[in-house]
Amino acid sequence: MSKVTVRNADVRMRGFSGRTLVEDALAWIDTHTVPLPSKSTGLDALRGRILAVDMRSTMNVPAFDRSAMDGYALRGAESVGASNYNPLSFTICGQSMPGQPYVGTVLPGTAVRIMTGAPLPEGADAVLPAEYAQEISGCVQITSPIAPGKHVGRMGEDVTEGSVVLAAGRTLRAQDVGLLASIGIAQAEVIRRPRISILATGNELVTPGTVKGLHQIYDSNSSMLRGLCERDGAEVIEQLHLEDDREQIRQAMLKPEADVVLISGGSSVGSEDHAPTLLAELGELAVHGVAMRPSSPVGFGRIGNTLVFLLPGNPVSCLCAYDFFAGRAIRRLGARRTEWPYAQTQETLSRKIVSAVGRVDYCRVRRIDGGVEPIALSGAAILSSTSRADGFVIVPAASEGYAPGQSISVYHYDPAY
Repeated sequence: MSKVTVRNADVRMRGFSGRTLVEDALAWIDTHTVPLPSKSTGLDALRGRILAVDMRSTMNVPAFDRSAMDGYALRGAESVGASNYNPLSFTICGQSMPGQPYVGTVLPGTAVRIMTGAPLPEGADAVLPAEYAQEISGCVQITSPIAPGKHVGRMGEDVTEGSVVLAAGRTLRAQDVGLLASIGIAQAEVIRRPRISILATGNELVTPGTVKGLHQIYDSNSSMLRGLCERDGAEVIEQLHLEDDREQIRQAMLKPEADVVLISGGSSVGSEDHAPTLLAELGELAVHGVAMRPSSPVGFGRIGNTLVFLLPGNPVSCLCAYDFFAGRAIRRLGARRTEWPYAQTQETLSRKIVSAVGRVDYCRVRRIDGGVEPIALSGAAILSSTSRADGFVIVPAASEGYAPGQSISVYHYDPAY
């Protein structure tokens, strides 16, 4: 069981009396997240979704023996000895086209003109490619032998009737959707996408594209969170800007259609930080204050079946808190991998990273010749540091940091392609 204890929900202008360990906060999330129910979804919306059940084929693909080449269907044994100096002649008795098979049997000494994908006629067991043949006066002369079975696609060689073509839990790729289409499946059961409500709080916030006052700032967290949610397979159903008004925030938190509510700002100890006390009143404030840097004021809990995450307003803290906690929950609800969706490599550290025992540090780094160097440990409001960074390093709570020349694990912001 996780060891999370919220001592006092109202920490405004008082500060945190204690902080939850990162591993205990993660344990609470894992305990309270299970995959959402499935829903039937059409082919056009399946790519990137998580398959909820095994998909079995009710047919063989191909459903018949077919040609793998444009050429001539014949009896392979009859082609023995054919060469440029000894062409063999076969009477053309018809043709087989895709969807229009030859009706009849290939008899000894005869051949059928055939196109790629067309059914192999009865009596034939091989297809000679067209470049080794020449038609003359109703006959075809061949200059190369062809072994029985050559250039023939056998029934069921692609998919066998009754076989599991895709297993439950798979993230469907474009070719997977094509495979389902090839066996006649028009829709599949996939895990429902988590529905997310994003609430940005703060009297100082202004929507990008509008005029701001001298002491106002543009809301960057909402756009960042939307992108992160969509990356993790979620559907953002609402994105609101709220003033630091207790009742306004309370009403917005009560969203029964949302699986997860993300509240940006108002999670710390300021006099206008209403979200923690509201979450405690309306449901359960399971965690508030975590032993990490940045993102220490992060909090979360639930209202009924809806998970609520209180994310710090400083952008880097918001990003870090999402990746550590909210993103993990969203991925688990969507039956995706719990681990971070970042490529990980081992790199050599050029300059030391200093931390403190008892807290987890999230340090942005950039590539340089021969390794990586830290950009910042602090500076939770410097969002540009995450754009200048190539990735980040996690310093565990038991460590005082890393020394120059040490090999460290780096998580890369860019996709692994």
